[in-house]
Amino acid sequence: MRAESTITRRQSRQIMVGNVPVGGDAPIAVQSMTNTNTLDVDATVEQIRRLEAVGADIIRVSVPSIEAAEAFGQIRKAASVPLVSDIHFDYRIALRVAELGVDCLRINPGNIGKDRVKQVVSACKDRGIPIRIGVNAGSLGKDLLRKYKEPSAAAMVESARRNIEMLLDEGFENFKVSMKSSDVFMAIEAYRTIAREIDQPLHLGITEAGGLRSGTVKSAAGLGLLLMEGIGDTIRISLAADPVEEIKVGFDLLKSLHLRSKGINLVACPSCSRQNFDVIKTVNELERRVEDITTPLDVAVIGCIVNGPGEAKEADIGLTGATPNNLIYREGRPDRKVTKDNIVDELERMIRARVAEKAALSAKETALSAEETALSANESSDPVAEGSP
Repeated sequence: MRAESTITRRQSRQIMVGNVPVGGDAPIAVQSMTNTNTLDVDATVEQIRRLEAVGADIIRVSVPSIEAAEAFGQIRKAASVPLVSDIHFDYRIALRVAELGVDCLRINPGNIGKDRVKQVVSACKDRGIPIRIGVNAGSLGKDLLRKYKEPSAAAMVESARRNIEMLLDEGFENFKVSMKSSDVFMAIEAYRTIAREIDQPLHLGITEAGGLRSGTVKSAAGLGLLLMEGIGDTIRISLAADPVEEIKVGFDLLKSLHLRSKGINLVACPSCSRQNFDVIKTVNELERRVEDITTPLDVAVIGCIVNGPGEAKEADIGLTGATPNNLIYREGRPDRKVTKDNIVDELERMIRARVAEKAALSAKETALSAEETALSANESSDPVAEGSP
């Protein structure tokens, strides 16, 4: 059961963060940030791999010192996902991680200094490294706070303009911009304003959003509104929680807006006294078992026959509660009855079977496409005999 998306994305230029395109018509990238000590290479690499496993497109790593920069070099070699270095104040750290293969630099040019920014920009130009200008309501310049009295969207936009001008003065346009605030309304106003002024990609985030529950709600409210307006090319859900949860929430937010389709889209009722099985327990266990799946698939778990059949028929795999046995639908048709005892096992089996079918079909289509391309190339290269009609 799905309505067509009415979102028209803002037309931005595209940059490359490693092998991940950001902006233009590229999928909105989901990213997170490590919270380990960067000097602890093993712990940081282990966390990066956990983030990769749940689908992170880009991962940011804080690099607060030259020693951390050297550790970052080891981390870069061990990671396959693009890495962004988060750097403040010391331009030498930026220069070093550029040498060590960073995929993007997150800096605030204003706290590095104009002359030193020139050196950083030159290094990025030479290596094709993009820059993220990170404006944050909590770290605005003192002169801006004197002018505006307190953090505000207007102050954030002025800060962004100054930083953008520093890069443009060096002929550097390979950058993206973030306008983060812990206040939803401030962030929204700042992003809307800067979106009208530049065509570079925008990195969305509500900074210091809170814990898992409150931070998810705040991020969904702020980022959801901007995304529905077509604003945003990459997102981070900032949570005081395991960074893995940031990736999961980010993808769930994008899936709810039909902007990404990675993994299981699980539709489930909140349950009530009509339920014919324990919906909450079933959903939690099923989510845990299939979180490794990246193939797009709609799955419905509804506890009774009031809404169950309607939702189940619209899903790839759908379960509706019934008496004496529950009914599983496959591709809109009743497939089999199941008891309360084996619901999760049967759903997982059918989901994985459907994923395998989709993978086989995709592989077949890819092979056919490659064969057609080869045939076309052979036909176009065949010489026409002289004198042929």
